[in-house]
Amino acid sequence: MMTMLLSGIGMGIVFDGYRVVSDELKINRLWIPVLDLLYWIAATIIVFQVLSSSNEGEVRAYVFLGLFIGICLYYWLFSKITMKIVHVLIGTVRAIVHFVIRAFILLVIKPLLLLYRISRVILAFLRAFTIFIFKIVLQLVRPFWQLFAWMTKPIWKPVVRYWTSRVNPIIAKWRLKERTLAVKERAVRIWERLTKQKPDSDDDPKGNE
Repeated sequence: MMTMLLSGIGMGIVFDGYRVVSDELKINRLWIPVLDLLYWIAATIIVFQVLSSSNEGEVRAYVFLGLFIGICLYYWLFSKITMKIVHVLIGTVRAIVHFVIRAFILLVIKPLLLLYRISRVILAFLRAFTIFIFKIVLQLVRPFWQLFAWMTKPIWKPVVRYWTSRVNPIIAKWRLKERTLAVKERAVRIWERLTKQKPDSDDDPKGNE
């Protein structure tokens, strides 16, 4: 009977804890009957296991009496205390989770964002510095390049003259640009012809009679 009395107290503790957690989690009311049914199935199985281990599964009147007394004793003495303890535990868990999230943001996310911003500034500075140096190098190399072009002019000038006088006319005869445009227009016409909807073939009912 003492075992059943303790089982009744345990059932009350679990039920109050489940009720507080469901309220805190804002569970939809449609699920409450399902969760209640699962609770009572689990409580029945656990009480039967306790009864089997303590009394070899023998069911007598004192079993139900012990459960009833345990449940009444719990709701008379311990229900409010249990609910307060569960609320405190939930608040503690929330505070811990909030602290962990804040610590993760402060110690990981914000340093990574700061490193990313610093990297962007450094890369922008290096890019601007590189372009500046490149322009200076071009200005310094330009006189030497002009001197080199003047010295090699007898070599590349005939090549340029031959290209403009002989090769360009041959390429112009091929008319690559015009042929490309013609092929494109032909492809567009074929595509429009394929995708064009055919007119309805049904004749007017007042037509040929």
